[in-house]
Amino acid sequence: MRIYNSLTRQVEELVPLRSGKIGIYSCGPTVYWNQHIGHMYAYVQWDTLVRFLRYMGNEVKWVMNLTDVGHMTSDEDEGEDKMEKGAKREGLTVWQIADKYIRQFTDSLDKLNIQRPDVLCRATEHIPEQIDLIKKIEANGFTYKTRTGLVFDTSKFPQYADFANLDLSKQEAGSRVEVDPEKRQPWDFLLWVTNQPEHIMRWESPWGVGFPGWHIECTAMSVKYLGERFDIHTGGKEHKAVHHTNEIAQAYGAFRHQTANFWMHNEWLVIDGEKMSKSLGNNVLVTDLIDKGFDPMALRYLILTSHYRKGINFTWSSLAAAQSALDKLREFVRAARSKSQDTRTQLSKEKEKKLDGYRTRFDKAMNDDLGTPQALAVIWEMIRSNIPDYDKLDELLEWDQILGLQLGEIQEVEVPAEIKDLAGQREALRKAGKYVEADGVRLKVEAKGWTIEDTKFGPKIKKIH
Repeated sequence: MRIYNSLTRQVEELVPLRSGKIGIYSCGPTVYWNQHIGHMYAYVQWDTLVRFLRYMGNEVKWVMNLTDVGHMTSDEDEGEDKMEKGAKREGLTVWQIADKYIRQFTDSLDKLNIQRPDVLCRATEHIPEQIDLIKKIEANGFTYKTRTGLVFDTSKFPQYADFANLDLSKQEAGSRVEVDPEKRQPWDFLLWVTNQPEHIMRWESPWGVGFPGWHIECTAMSVKYLGERFDIHTGGKEHKAVHHTNEIAQAYGAFRHQTANFWMHNEWLVIDGEKMSKSLGNNVLVTDLIDKGFDPMALRYLILTSHYRKGINFTWSSLAAAQSALDKLREFVRAARSKSQDTRTQLSKEKEKKLDGYRTRFDKAMNDDLGTPQALAVIWEMIRSNIPDYDKLDELLEWDQILGLQLGEIQEVEVPAEIKDLAGQREALRKAGKYVEADGVRLKVEAKGWTIEDTKFGPKIKKIH
């Protein structure tokens, strides 16, 4: 598999550190608010990555953090802790806020058929690991103290600006200087915060009572569960300039080397060209889709039509089109399953060659930096081909282990004999040219909770949801 590595800014072959075993760390949510479908865009993409790597025979360990302390309202060191802000907003404790929004997040994962990571780790449950890591960084001479706490000295890491190609000169006049004028460089960042005595979440440490900065948790937890070197670190493009840049600096300060070999960053799902956010009032939750009558799997399908590095512009009409495409896939599965296996014959050499061609192209698309749009195109080309439906179905369900659309879980709906009889009557009336009477029968069918759809293969009876 070849993937784009943000570290080198080029597509490279993924060579695991240990043959057949791959460690992946994904930046998870800050659990102070609902996770909207813009957030879920990333997790569908990374779930698909994990699924594909496992499908190809690798043993994958997927780790994701849950930030429940230390993430300021700015992604840097400014403002109020997001967890405390959430607690004040809702009149709950910070612990209750964390539990509430972890449930909302994991419920969204389940609704989108995103596999739970092997390790889903909370920052507050890994304070000792963060303190130990900070001790290593301090012992190596990469820290200094200010009125705000223990700070990472980025001047000790000359490559600090390289990862995100930062122009540090433009940050000199930033507001961060005013937050802590004792910082040697405005972009130096806090490892441990000690100047907020009113902060609810506080722990004892060698630097005083306080709490960890946001960035240290990801380095501490990724190393704990995956080792000092692992294969892939994922996140959104918004993480690159600050959070991931600081993670790289911390790792160098502690270990003198990179932790992740590959860094993968997703573009955004936007709505009407703008990033989805609560402040803009345009955030949509997975439950909102359900309230509007959509299946969450339609969103998963829509996300898969986009490449993770290109993002997607979400519209309700595009979601409706995705729902329609997903319904057609499901109808194909039901129709193919309903056919008697007794009539199944061995594929001709010509059709076997054609099917092998689809397999090759599907694998090539997925191996080429997770090309899900091209993989979906191969699926539709195969379904429209002259290969027997049994063989198409086998291949579709095989590929769905990667796509995660739950096509294998589709159950055939048992149509009552009465409805089948009415559908037969309607078809006979239509063939006789008695369209008014046929429409009357259709209304009877719909009144009983069913609908008849006329297709080129004949009438299809479906349950009205």
